[in-house]
Amino acid sequence: MLDAVVVGAGPNGLTAAVELARRGFSVAVFEARDTVGGGARTEELTLPGFRHDPCSAAHPLGVNSPAFRAMPLGRYGLEWLQPELPMAHPFLDGTAAVLSRSVAETAASFGPRDAGTYRRLVEPFTHRWDTLVQDFMSLPLSALPRDPVTLARFGLAGLPPSTWLMRRFRDERAKALFAGLVAHVMSPLGGVATGAVGLVFALAAHARGWPVARGGSQSISDALTAYLKDLGGAVHTDYEVKRLDDLPPARAYVFDTSPTALSRIAGFGNHYDRYRYGAGVFKIDYALDGPVPWTAKEARTAGTVQVGADRKEIGAALRAASREGRAPDAPFLITVQPSVVDPSRAPAGKHVFWAYAHVPSGWTGDLTETIERQLERFAPGFRDRVLARATAGPPELAARNANYVGGDIGCGAASGLQLLLRPTLSAFPYNTPHPAVFICSSATPPGPGVHGMSGHNAAKAVWKRLRRT
Repeated sequence: MLDAVVVGAGPNGLTAAVELARRGFSVAVFEARDTVGGGARTEELTLPGFRHDPCSAAHPLGVNSPAFRAMPLGRYGLEWLQPELPMAHPFLDGTAAVLSRSVAETAASFGPRDAGTYRRLVEPFTHRWDTLVQDFMSLPLSALPRDPVTLARFGLAGLPPSTWLMRRFRDERAKALFAGLVAHVMSPLGGVATGAVGLVFALAAHARGWPVARGGSQSISDALTAYLKDLGGAVHTDYEVKRLDDLPPARAYVFDTSPTALSRIAGFGNHYDRYRYGAGVFKIDYALDGPVPWTAKEARTAGTVQVGADRKEIGAALRAASREGRAPDAPFLITVQPSVVDPSRAPAGKHVFWAYAHVPSGWTGDLTETIERQLERFAPGFRDRVLARATAGPPELAARNANYVGGDIGCGAASGLQLLLRPTLSAFPYNTPHPAVFICSSATPPGPGVHGMSGHNAAKAVWKRLRRT
């Protein structure tokens, strides 16, 4: 009998398996698709030689993850590549605000009226980042905070809605960039704790940047898999699990799946019926004949580029997708251009690029024209560079990854109390109605992102049970 079986070979499932194997437990992972990766994959979606990331591409939380940093993933091929700028937010006048590794450079891009405000906002946390990230990404109630004063100060700044925090700024540049940071979790700007979302992304950039993985996001999953196998763990692909009886006997079962799938497989009935899924996304992967012709020079060297004219336009796009049930007329776009720092991703002189916009859950339309019209506002001539494109709306994304219910790449709405308390209102979020069954997906704290911390935290709950039994 195995000590633990993990269902789903995404970053969280693989991390949970590694953490258990490191402690001497026998572990096997079962994945429905023919390769490992979940939301961290790399595939040739358009033309031969163009290597795209179907979901995550830039990894501010991955490079800062306490779980990943404690593993020797570099020995297994994972290399972080840092673009010249972590992120840029261009404006229609050809200028841009930037999120730089330097607090001073970031503040200066906001203009003189907001530079001091930004420095005062982030500097109390920049020198305590490693302790802070450990505190708010760790297992709830598992230990006392390492730095309760800094954590409390962060809570005072971050727990209110981001719209409150943005009142500190006077000009549109800082407000627009910060609104875009919040929108990375597809949450309306006025939601509880959305200020913390923006702060986390900003602080992560100042600490260790927003890198891409050399060769693509698949490198993260492959490194975790290779490390797991060296620890004695096993990985089985092309193995779809429809019920618990499909799995070998084990003392514990850990699911890197959506709560909906877990309920169906384990027979939990309506246990997770109150869990809400959020807006979906419409994503386009491009093969380009050259770099994106951004008007703002800062955007040409940034790994990630946020596209939204101002805070009001970004807020309207989020409301349309999340609350009004329609695709936005002027969508807010998150775009990543990995080949500005990793030429191995495309043939010589060519580039890969992706963009996604928020759309209602399950939306079945085609947003290609709307997205490219928005890109042309900030990068005139963009369409002339397109060699090929691969589009994926909510139905296609859900077909690729069963955790993306309705096209929600965060595996659950990151809004309201569910941003903090997920998947149920419980002090033990990784436990389920069955004492030997656990959940470790992005539906659990600390939530979405390729960081492995949901798997790390769930593994702690699992090994405590295994030691008791």
